[in-house]
Amino acid sequence: MEDGLQVTIDLRSDAIEITGGIEDVEQVERIFADYESLRKSGVTLQNGELKGMLRLVIADPEVSLRSLVDSGKQRSAGVKRMVQPRSPNQRKYVEAIEQGDMTFGLGPAGTGKTYLAVAMAVAALMAKRVSRIILVRPAVEAGERLGFLPGSLQEKVDPYLRPLYDALYDLLDQEKVDKLLERNAIEVAPLAFMRGRTLSDAFIIMDEAQNTTTEQMKMFVTRMGNGSKAVITGDMTQIDLPNPKKSGLFEALRVLEGVEGIVFCHFEEVDVVRHSLVQRIVRAYDSYGRAQQMPLELGDAGIPTAGIDAGEVAEAAPVSKPQ
Repeated sequence: MEDGLQVTIDLRSDAIEITGGIEDVEQVERIFADYESLRKSGVTLQNGELKGMLRLVIADPEVSLRSLVDSGKQRSAGVKRMVQPRSPNQRKYVEAIEQGDMTFGLGPAGTGKTYLAVAMAVAALMAKRVSRIILVRPAVEAGERLGFLPGSLQEKVDPYLRPLYDALYDLLDQEKVDKLLERNAIEVAPLAFMRGRTLSDAFIIMDEAQNTTTEQMKMFVTRMGNGSKAVITGDMTQIDLPNPKKSGLFEALRVLEGVEGIVFCHFEEVDVVRHSLVQRIVRAYDSYGRAQQMPLELGDAGIPTAGIDAGEVAEAAPVSKPQ
């Protein structure tokens, strides 16, 4: 609150003293009043939840702690954790999923794209707004080879789907998840298994969409049947395809932009909700990537020098032959 609202907060023996502009001080007072009211009503906010909510309240004065908790409770019926966005972009993403039929969540690792989508899907299933959840991922190898892994095809692809299982077990009791998986109310499968199907009355999530081909992406977005929602998540900086320019997600950004009923939500490093170090790592990689894309400068003899090493310069330089 001090950083976001330019106030100073001091804890006295019998009071909290707030110093700053009138409107900022009044907003801090409202936050403390809401927090105390929620505490008395039995609501306990974890540090991560509270920090995320404060970020939202500071960004939008029309939002209050109480309204955020109330909306989180409505989304979390039957779920053991409160489904609560922790940044303005996450809030737009959650609202887009609630209101639209197809939502793309694009951004770096740790921004909650997949977790929030799975949480919204579980909440919709528990509230009987859909009859099943279908979670898919392209089983693209990131340096490893599927054929060398032991076991059946399902056992080979399960490690690629593990993040989706982790989110499910975090939101529901293990017994409940296992029962839902057993009766196919929740289906976790590689993308290849979706071909030829029509998915009605379902909440469909595709994770790691940057690793789809153009044909796979077109196949997936045309699977929707009546009463279904689809969420597609991906990170354009982590493409594992042999040719990154052939990513289906990259093409979908250009082809589907402006299509009615489809919303694109973009996340940034400020939306990272993992360890604070992850946010700094993402920022460092972004800065490095931008530096690598700087236009080449011409050195002596018209040789480009920026972005290539000394060995490459030596190879490119004209060689003087002895007379």
